[in-house]
Amino acid sequence: MAKPQFNQEHILTQASSAFWRFGYHATSMQHVFAATGLKPGSIYLAFGNKEGLFKASLDHYTQQSLLRIRNKLSQSPSVEQGIFDVLMEFVNESCQADYCSCFLVKSQLELGSHPELLQYVSTRLKQIETLYCEFLQQNHPIEEAQIKATSLMLHIFGIRVYGYHSQSKEQILSALESSLPWLPWTKLKH
Repeated sequence: MAKPQFNQEHILTQASSAFWRFGYHATSMQHVFAATGLKPGSIYLAFGNKEGLFKASLDHYTQQSLLRIRNKLSQSPSVEQGIFDVLMEFVNESCQADYCSCFLVKSQLELGSHPELLQYVSTRLKQIETLYCEFLQQNHPIEEAQIKATSLMLHIFGIRVYGYHSQSKEQILSALESSLPWLPWTKLKH
């Protein structure tokens, strides 16, 4: 069997962008062919079908997200400061005019009628929660770290979805500060 001849990183980035922008159901393979510049045979040979390409795109996006979060948390003076910085990035993104949530969160919201893909997305989101929990365990017992990680994911989901509303940044920050008091809010001047 012939091997596909293309830059897989580039293809997954382009496919992720299409699925992220339009959603799984609304992204036709014609969108994918146009976005990637590949012929149908190359896509099908490499990924099997639309679902296979979608899963590979989710994996690619998840790995990029995990790497970005891991780097931010590793390079921060404290885990809490790193988490705070990640949240501030999400809040700032949500206030942009061209805001487009998170590929994983959008996919989870869309795929309620597709249990297998919904589980696939949920598993990737759980990987992110697990990463937060692992870092939080540096300063907290495992049970407390898990509760904080779950709470953090609930707030991230909220930011990612609530970002479509036209609420002020200050209002979002005040709500986060009220519900996540264990983060270093004193450094933020609203």
